[in-house]
Amino acid sequence: MRTALWKPVSETAALVALAALAVGAWAGWMGWDQRRDAHPDGTTTGPYGAWQIAGLVLTLLVPVCWAAWRRHVVAAVAGTTAGLTAAAFYDWSDDSSGLFVIGVGLVMLGCLAATGVVCAVVASVRRSR
Repeated sequence: MRTALWKPVSETAALVALAALAVGAWAGWMGWDQRRDAHPDGTTTGPYGAWQIAGLVLTLLVPVCWAAWRRHVVAAVAGTTAGLTAAAFYDWSDDSSGLFVIGVGLVMLGCLAATGVVCAVVASVRRSR
C-alpha cells in the first residue's frame, strides 16, 4: 500500500525530469548552431547537421530507456515529447512565415513515435526476463 502512494509522485517527478532533460539536450545539441552553411555552388544546408540530431537522439535514449525500465512509460513518452516540442517551438518561433508550426508538429509526432517504440522494446525485454 505504501508503494502505491508514491507511484504518482515518482511518475510526475520522472515526467518533469525527462522534460527538463529534453529541453537541456536540445539547447546543448541544437541551440548553438543557428545559421545556414553556404556552399561554393550557391546551395545552402543547415542549420543543423546530422551529427547534431544523432547526438540529441543518443543523449535522450539512455534516460528514456531508464524510465521505461522503471515502468514510467507515460513519463518517458510524454516528458520527452513535451520537452522537445517546447524547445523546438521556442527555438523556431521567430520564423516570420509561420511554417515553423509544421516543423514543431513533426518533431512532436516523431518523438511520440520514437519514444513509444523504444518504450515498447524495453517493456518487452523486461517482461521476457
